[in-house]
Amino acid sequence: MDRARLLQRGVWLATVTVGWNVIEGIIAVAAGALASSVALIGFGIDSFVETASGAFVGWRLRAELRGHADEERAEVLERRAGRIAGTLLLGLAVYIVVDVGHRLFGFGAEAQESKVGIALTAISAVVMPALGWAKLGIAKALRSGALRADAYETITCSWLSITTLAGLILNAAFGWWWADPLAALAIVPLAVREGLEGWRGECRDSN
Repeated sequence: MDRARLLQRGVWLATVTVGWNVIEGIIAVAAGALASSVALIGFGIDSFVETASGAFVGWRLRAELRGHADEERAEVLERRAGRIAGTLLLGLAVYIVVDVGHRLFGFGAEAQESKVGIALTAISAVVMPALGWAKLGIAKALRSGALRADAYETITCSWLSITTLAGLILNAAFGWWWADPLAALAIVPLAVREGLEGWRGECRDSN
């Protein structure tokens, strides 16, 4: 497959990712607020962070596809976008830790059952890995660090879907309200790692 077709596929995957994450984020935050679920709210905020990442990568690939890419300017924007996304992820980690502490020590409302949240995270646990691995394949073919980092962020989101889903199911099935904030804590190490890498302008090895 020639580079132009790879770029087209990369742009299409980035566009689908942005569209899905906007919908996912709005539903997750709204459902999380209604159910007092810190895990769902954190999951929704992460979706918006990924939306910003996907939008930037899509722009980057589209600029190259149209022959408008200025390599030096693109690198500057890439570092700047990485720092913004990194700061948002680190802020998300702080928010989760503080909110979880409040809830576990009795200072916040206990999480309620959320059927909407369960359905949303179950769908996301299927959609996000498919998108992530598809983007990773295109990133390797293009040797694109930006798309590779975005692909790993999408794959990370699939893991967050699974942990959030587990907490929601345990709460719904057994009334274990504390499973929700504990599931939210699983997001913290991932958010910190991704946040620091984004701030430093790093991305993972493609191997």
